[in-house]
Amino acid sequence: MDIGVFIPIANNGWLISKSSPQYMPTFELNKQIVQKAEEHGLDFALSMVKFRGFGGDTEFWDHAMESFTLMAGLAAVTEKIKLYASTAILTLPPALVARMASTIDSIAPGRFGVNIVTGWAPGEYTQMGLWPGDEHFKNRYARAAEYVQVMRELWANGRSDFKGEFYTMDDCVLSPQPTGGHIDVVAAGQSPSGMAFAAEHADHNFLMGTGVNTPTALTETGERLVQAVERTGRDVGAFALFMVIADETDELAMAKWHDYHDNADTSALDYQAGEASADASADDSSTARTISLPEGAVNFNMGTLVGSYETVARMLDELAGLPGVEGVMLTFDDFVQGVEDFGTRIQPLMRSRHRIPAQAGVPA
Repeated sequence: MDIGVFIPIANNGWLISKSSPQYMPTFELNKQIVQKAEEHGLDFALSMVKFRGFGGDTEFWDHAMESFTLMAGLAAVTEKIKLYASTAILTLPPALVARMASTIDSIAPGRFGVNIVTGWAPGEYTQMGLWPGDEHFKNRYARAAEYVQVMRELWANGRSDFKGEFYTMDDCVLSPQPTGGHIDVVAAGQSPSGMAFAAEHADHNFLMGTGVNTPTALTETGERLVQAVERTGRDVGAFALFMVIADETDELAMAKWHDYHDNADTSALDYQAGEASADASADDSSTARTISLPEGAVNFNMGTLVGSYETVARMLDELAGLPGVEGVMLTFDDFVQGVEDFGTRIQPLMRSRHRIPAQAGVPA
C-alpha cells in the first residue's frame, strides 16, 4: 500500500482547534516534512490550494502558500518522492498549468502530478472576481473534464486544438513536453458526479475517511469508486485520507484528540459550514456536505486514527484490504513529529508496507 502525506501548505494543518499545534506555513517547514517523508520511504506528498481561510480565533487557513511554487521548490530538494500540486480550475488556464507541470517535471522527472480542484467555496473566488455564478455547482465537473483533456493533449502531443464549452484552443503548443508525455492527474471526487469524473479522467482519486477509529467505514465509498471505474474500464485506485494522532498508549493519544475536539475553534467552523452550504444541490456524499457535518468537524471531518503506534498500524493495515484502496494520504496533529513517528514507530509494524519479517506460520 502506498503512503503519502498531505503537507500543511496553510497554517495549523487540518485541526480547527485552539489547543492543537499552532504554526505558520513556510517552505522550511514543508521541506523538513517532505524530506523526512522521503527518508522514511513514503511514496508521495500533496499540497492543496486555498485562497481564503475560515478566520476564527486561530485564523484558520488565513495564511496559505501557493501550491505549484511550493512544489517546484520541494522538487529541487528531493530525489525520489512523488509530488502533487493542486490547481483550482477557476483560477489558472489549463494550457498554463500544463506548462507549469512540464517545467516541474524537468526539475523532478517522472515525479510530478496535478490534483484537480473544481472549487466548492464561493468566497475564495468572488474576492478575485472569478466566481462564474452558482451554475458552477452543477457544471464544475464538465469544466474539469475539458480542463484535463486540454492538458493531456498538450502533454502527449505538444499541441491542442480542443474546442469545448469552457475552453477553446487554437493551435496551442507546449514544448518541452514532460517525461514520457505523461503527468499523473488526481482528483478527490466524493459525489457520484465527482467519482464519475475521476473514473474517466484521473489516475487516482482521493476519498475522505469518516469517523474516529473506523477505517472500514470507507468500504461503501471505495465500492462506489470501484463501480464507477468498472464502467470506464480504466485503472483508477483510491488514496484514502486519514488523520493520525498517535502516542505511546491508546489512552495518551485519545486524551490529545479529546483536548483538540473540546477546544474547537467554533467561529472558524461556523464560517466553514456557511461556505459548504452554498451549494444547495450538493449530494450528501460531496466534499461540501461531508466537511459541514458537526461531529468531528474540528479535523475537517476526515477519518481519524487515534491510538498507540501499534493500534494505528493495525488500522492502516485494515485500510489496505478495502475495495479500491491503493494507498493512504495522511495528515498529523504535529506534522514533523508525526512523520517521524510514522516512519520509525508505525510503519515497521505494518504488514501492508512489508517492513517486518514474516513469523513462523504467519504469512508476510
